[in-house]
Amino acid sequence: MAQQGVEKVGVDKHNFARTGRMALYGGAVFGPAATTWFKFLQQRINLRNQNATIAARVLVDQTVFASTNLFCFLSSMAIMEGSSPKDKLDSTYWPALQKNWMLWPIVQAINFKFVPLAGRVLVVNVVSLGWNCYLSFINSQGKDKLRTK
Repeated sequence: MAQQGVEKVGVDKHNFARTGRMALYGGAVFGPAATTWFKFLQQRINLRNQNATIAARVLVDQTVFASTNLFCFLSSMAIMEGSSPKDKLDSTYWPALQKNWMLWPIVQAINFKFVPLAGRVLVVNVVSLGWNCYLSFINSQGKDKLRTK
């Protein structure tokens, strides 16, 4: 989606290896990790007030899971591409994490408030269609294009 919808590279210049790397990470790493993570949050973070529980889950999700998942994503992409994980993290991690915090806290607050546990990964997967386009795009860019103002 990122290559065609955002970058508009055309089918003849489509990087199928990049698409494969994204699919591999999503299916083998993110999907199982997110399913386990949501079960953990549901079982371990329960306060007396429902809104406080939701806020606590979002806080833990965004400080622990989001930051760790982004680190793993960028590092694994660099390894699969044959480049330096350190360079990739130095150039993309902080700008991507900042963008993550602009989107995911509200998505997760709505998700935790209104969606049953069994449907939460599906909600994340739907929103991730757009988010993964962004991740794929930033993963393919150099550090000069990622600097935030």
